[in-house]
Amino acid sequence: MDLTTATWTDVRDLETNLAVVPVGSTEQHGPHAPLGTDVMTAEAVADAGLERVDRDVVRAPAIPVGIAEEHRQFPGTMWVSEDTFRDYVGEAVESLAYHGFDRIVIVNGHGGNVDALREVGGRLTRNGDAYVVPFTWFESVGEHTADMGHGGPLETGLLRHLEPDLLREGRIDEARAGAADGWGDWTSYVNLAYDAAEFTENGVVGDPDEGDAQRGETLLELAADALARLLEAVDERDVSRPERR
Repeated sequence: MDLTTATWTDVRDLETNLAVVPVGSTEQHGPHAPLGTDVMTAEAVADAGLERVDRDVVRAPAIPVGIAEEHRQFPGTMWVSEDTFRDYVGEAVESLAYHGFDRIVIVNGHGGNVDALREVGGRLTRNGDAYVVPFTWFESVGEHTADMGHGGPLETGLLRHLEPDLLREGRIDEARAGAADGWGDWTSYVNLAYDAAEFTENGVVGDPDEGDAQRGETLLELAADALARLLEAVDERDVSRPERR
């Protein structure tokens, strides 16, 4: 059930404690991909995963702004602090738990959110407010995960499959020309760069042309299947906390 289109009485009569919350970011994805890439991909994976489970699940509205200050040199990028993000996501999840939806999977589409979401999940779970598990779609696609960049083959491929009209195909060559090969500027296993503009001319990491629509379809299938398995595991898990030893 999608909370955006449901009524409160629809929600009242729903017999489930399972929910998903898509979370993304509004940030640059090179000259060819929209600022809302991380939100759109998280929502698409969430919806495709829900189609694969034979149980009622509440689908919350997406949270569209995340931890993205590393992209601040690129116009249109929005961000909040890590503290604000953790508080906002945590309180949004707590509001679902208040209504009995206390087993929650956060479907994430932005790498900068990963650490904060893990902290939120651990804190709410340990406090007994809800059982909260973050799921980042591009970490669940097998060998494709190694090609995850930024506006690169995975995100471009998924957009070519999901929203081809939003991708600026005429700018792919420009995106490739200004792209970096990897994320960061590394010495002695340390990333010396804090902002993306320090190592990529146009915000792209990886070759977007290596992500065609067929690859995007495969990515969606892999991520949705993984999410469906996770939802079933979360629904069936004994979430009581271990006693002190």
